[in-house]
Amino acid sequence: MNRLRIAILTHSTHPRGGVVHALELGDALDALGHHVVVHAPDPQGAGFFRDTRCETRALATGAVGAGIAAMVHGYVADYQRYFEPGSNRRFDIFHAQDSISGNALAALKQRGVIPGFARTVHHIDDFADPELAALQRRAITAADTHFAVSRLWQNQLNRDFGIDAHLVGNGVDLARFGYHPQPADIALRERLGLTEGPVFLAVGGIEQRKNTLRILRAFETLHASHASAQLLIAGGASLLDHSLYHREFFAALAASGLPAQSVIITGPLSQAEIPSLYRIADALIFPSVQEGFGLVVLEAMASRLPVVTSRIAPFTEYLTEDDAIWCDPLDTSSIAAAMQRVLRPECRPALIENGMRIAERHDWRQVAQAHLAAYAEMRDLIHA
Repeated sequence: MNRLRIAILTHSTHPRGGVVHALELGDALDALGHHVVVHAPDPQGAGFFRDTRCETRALATGAVGAGIAAMVHGYVADYQRYFEPGSNRRFDIFHAQDSISGNALAALKQRGVIPGFARTVHHIDDFADPELAALQRRAITAADTHFAVSRLWQNQLNRDFGIDAHLVGNGVDLARFGYHPQPADIALRERLGLTEGPVFLAVGGIEQRKNTLRILRAFETLHASHASAQLLIAGGASLLDHSLYHREFFAALAASGLPAQSVIITGPLSQAEIPSLYRIADALIFPSVQEGFGLVVLEAMASRLPVVTSRIAPFTEYLTEDDAIWCDPLDTSSIAAAMQRVLRPECRPALIENGMRIAERHDWRQVAQAHLAAYAEMRDLIHA
């Protein structure tokens, strides 16, 4: 295939799943010989959360009003200003990874500034705000080519929008998420105040979608029989407003009577610390109620960390019965029982071995290659 010039657009420079996917896709496409630039709004001016092989552009942003819709409109305007000069849009393919960048490209397409664009749908949110729901719909329906990371969302796109999306999956960087101990692991344990454990890791911060409140209540149950257990809640960089859920969570934590150091909330961590985070834990607790794919599951498995997760799609698409400890994400007692089970010595070797097999099967190069035929078809169509 001839060398493609590809602009990938995402909503943030922070390490959320869609942003991780965008950067890894960009790097893998670059390694295949294509010219890729990943773009994102950067209100703090800090740049992307990690260095990349591909080029990146962190866009300066203007002032935005209050609320998520105002932020979306502000970032869409920023994207339009950036791509106004012809020198900034010398690409064969424009590819949005989310609703913000999708709306930006939809506006540019409507004005005739670009001929068309592709869109990856990682998941579809259930917005109560009609304006946000309309923006999400436009960012999907205005695209010319669609990709999905799991069959769950591929099927929903077909059912709700009549769209046939290309299934591309996700990957994990095995060189980065290794299982061999490093000196940085000890430093992170000490900084976070971890003791003998067991340590249960929840990644994604405090969010309703991540099921953090039920994780806390399940941990309360487990802590009664494991007095030294610790729950480590990491990450949480998000553009959405989770303040109401945060208040509910911290009220439950205050009422729980759990010792102060039994629940540790880190907030966003540096990317250098993330591989150590998996190595210093005893299990990943990931009973999400909605995910696009669940990249952290692959990262944990690559790090030889046993996983507790929800018996729902998309997890059931790429994990078998013996690859994880399953739970009902809506049942606190089911989550607590899974947390108990994942600690059993007889369970852990098979979980670790199966997890490594799953991780090794998910390669970013394959994800990149899954895009190429659709890219080439789209280039020929919109540039005909």
